[in-house]
Amino acid sequence: MNQQQLFEQIQKKRSFLCVGLDTDIQKIPQHLLDTSDPIFSFNKEIIDATAEFSVAYKPNLAFYESLGSKGMESLEKTVMYVKSKYPEIFLIADAKRGDIGNTSNLYARAFFDKQNFDAVTVAPYMGEDSVKPFMTYPDKWVILLALTSNKGAFDFQFLKNKESGDRLYETVLKTSQKWGTEENMMYVVGATKAEKLKEIRKIVPNHFLLVPGVGAQGGSLQEVAKNGMNSKCGLLVNSSRGIIYASQNTDFASKARVAAEEVQKEMETLLQEAGLI
Repeated sequence: MNQQQLFEQIQKKRSFLCVGLDTDIQKIPQHLLDTSDPIFSFNKEIIDATAEFSVAYKPNLAFYESLGSKGMESLEKTVMYVKSKYPEIFLIADAKRGDIGNTSNLYARAFFDKQNFDAVTVAPYMGEDSVKPFMTYPDKWVILLALTSNKGAFDFQFLKNKESGDRLYETVLKTSQKWGTEENMMYVVGATKAEKLKEIRKIVPNHFLLVPGVGAQGGSLQEVAKNGMNSKCGLLVNSSRGIIYASQNTDFASKARVAAEEVQKEMETLLQEAGLI
């Protein structure tokens, strides 16, 4: 999926919602534990309930890897289900990989060849050769961590280079543009740092940004759109807990649908105000 196709999906669904499939076996409704694959059963119902309002899904690999081979089987079934029933939806592996070139090449093979994700999150700390292998796949995307939503972001990401005056996340944004393009590279920018989006847009005006932290983490969707939206929207705003755990009872899917639709309606208004739909 290229940038224009992603924008067309945003226009069609009047939404830039990404639903995070952070599926915790300890939080899903109890009645699902009696099924043969509780994680996939939960994901399937969430996907069916929210696909009308979502342009992307983002499984966080930790929730699946923590369950061993059974969890990875659930993930593979989830990916296959989305690809077969909702092929227009953008699928992100939230894996935060990043290693020496040969290892990154194998990670890329795992997520793009074997599992058919559209994108994978990558940590840029080890530099260009750890990122480039992910960029050899046509119509696949690297999503680089730039400015994250967690409290620990202040430990390193705001450190200033004495010579250039750039903070570390600004260096990541500027340097990485030599590695890829707006057609194969996005950036993670946390919604809890929404005030920085205007500055970030000066550095990367045309790239898509994956924005976590709206909802349970306290980020403001209005502030994100105000500071981060560009001429093709340029935003995928992720909500996980606020949607998938809107209820932990047997009505979990219908409550997730309501929560997703509420976000979509707000996004529709923001897209209209920006003249994008």
